[in-house]
Amino acid sequence: MESSLDAENRSRPSEVSLSVENIGGIDETEVSLSDGVTVLSGRNATNRTSMLQGIMAALGSDHVSLKADAEEGRSVLEFGDETYHRTLTRRNATVKTDGDPYLDDPEIADLFAFLLETNEARQAVARGDDLQELIMRPVDTDAIQAEIKQYERQKRDLDEQLSELDDLEQRLPSLEQKRTQLTNEIETLQEELEVAQAELEETNVDVEERREEQSELETKLGDLRGTRADLERVRDKVETERESIEALETEREEVQERLDSLSTDDDADIDRIEAEIEMLQEEKDELTEEISQLQSTIQFNEQRLEESGSVLPTTDQGDDGDVTDQLLSDSETVTCWTCGSSVAHEQIETTIEQLRTTRQERLEARTEVSSELSERRELLSEINENRSEYERTTRRLNSIDDEIERRTTRIEELTTEREELTDQIESLEAEIDELETEEYGDVLDKHKEVNQLEFELERTENERDEVEDEIESIETRLETRTELEARREDVTDELTSLRTQIDQIEADAVEEFNEHMANLLERLEYDNLDRIWIDRTTREVRDGRRTVTKSSFDLKIVRSTDDGAAYEDSIDHLSESEREVIGLVFALAGYLVHDVYETVPFMLLDSLEAIDAERIAALVEYFESSAPYLVVALLDEDAQALEGNHDVITTI
Repeated sequence: MESSLDAENRSRPSEVSLSVENIGGIDETEVSLSDGVTVLSGRNATNRTSMLQGIMAALGSDHVSLKADAEEGRSVLEFGDETYHRTLTRRNATVKTDGDPYLDDPEIADLFAFLLETNEARQAVARGDDLQELIMRPVDTDAIQAEIKQYERQKRDLDEQLSELDDLEQRLPSLEQKRTQLTNEIETLQEELEVAQAELEETNVDVEERREEQSELETKLGDLRGTRADLERVRDKVETERESIEALETEREEVQERLDSLSTDDDADIDRIEAEIEMLQEEKDELTEEISQLQSTIQFNEQRLEESGSVLPTTDQGDDGDVTDQLLSDSETVTCWTCGSSVAHEQIETTIEQLRTTRQERLEARTEVSSELSERRELLSEINENRSEYERTTRRLNSIDDEIERRTTRIEELTTEREELTDQIESLEAEIDELETEEYGDVLDKHKEVNQLEFELERTENERDEVEDEIESIETRLETRTELEARREDVTDELTSLRTQIDQIEADAVEEFNEHMANLLERLEYDNLDRIWIDRTTREVRDGRRTVTKSSFDLKIVRSTDDGAAYEDSIDHLSESEREVIGLVFALAGYLVHDVYETVPFMLLDSLEAIDAERIAALVEYFESSAPYLVVALLDEDAQALEGNHDVITTI
């Protein structure tokens, strides 16, 4: 089966070209890079790291330096039919960037693809920093939490709809029973009406000569039947309105309780929290800018220390002196490229280490500020949600009050109408009584009986029609259950996926690291290293107002003595070569877990001198399968140890 990386490789150009000017120690150069492995081979101070910075610049990284004696530099990358470019300009002792680079946001590539000596993933392992924070930094946990809340609201809404369907379904048996009962009543009334109509017909035959009086009587009886039907409908409406008012009053009590539980005294809190958020965001931005500047300064100084070894030429020094002689000098002092004075090599290294320490402190400070910022944003979201809920509840309460008032007014109107209809019935009954005589009393009784039966039949049929309409409405609603359940299942699956997404990324990162670490330890054959792995643990901690599960990545190292006894060791006791390998493997785990090759197809390796040539060859071969374009800076003797087909660039 073809992997996603293989599919990516097929769609990428086999060769790209890069032109670099005034970046790092490079004056001007052009190179071509093929897919697979490209080796930048040479001695120290031959601009191999500068070339990697040139690639990084075109790809979008800010961790690049402008040539010390230049005011402007640029990098252009031709990649298939597309061209990406970046310009670096010195302004007031700072370097500004412009252009159209490959990446809009280079953070994930800086962490896991651009593996120069100062790469944060490599350095974090060497220093024993929090590896979990580094792996999870590219993950927007705030966005995930917001999405979780959105799906939770959808799920609650679907649960309410399904619960309503359950209630409706439970009503069906009683409604069907009532329909059967009404149908039986209708059949009985129809039979009784047929008998009564037959008896009336027989009675009418005996009094044929009194048709005129009978016609008037029938008219009055018809009016009486219609008025009674109107009265019954009005009574039903009054009862329905009263039931509705009772239900509304019950709901009103619930809504009022909900409203009483919601606070509205939060305007001052909102203003305060928004001000705090703005302040914290500014503090975070300042820390980010300071970290970036520190990183650039560290990288600049390290590069100068590695590639210069002496004073860099400036515009007022001319070109006297052989740069190679300077680089090969055995002097233990160098000329500071900022102030021009001679300082000890160790002093510059100490200064760089102090800068690294300061940068780490700023990173930790930024993490704390980010945590506090997330807490404030969550609190603001809760207050806003509370306010929205209060407004919705208030609107619902007002709507209920309006509805109760409307229905109360309707009851008053119906009561007046009922009284008028009652008076009409009494009047009609009196008129009918006046028409009644001893001789035709029988006829009147039969008419009254037929009239009453017709009224009862009509009322019962109407009631059955209403029940059947309600049954049909419920059955139609129940037909939506399958769709609602499917939607609920999708929402539940999405919620589960979101809730486990962070956990899964962490688990995948640990699995990737442990697998690749085991494979490389076997290939690299470090004598007394039995096993190196990350142990992922979790614990409950307070995060502002919440208790959250916090993960920790603990690096475990097991060595063995000459007699075979195993013991646990720490990263501090490993050789530089071993630490470098672990750092690279950790970066590789991040590269794979975050699918960085889908974001940027390049992986850059530099500063592998602490590892012996044979192991470098095995390491490069191992990394080759993970990146479409792997560019490695190596010393000549290390480059010669590489096997297989790969491009070698010796002149930059």
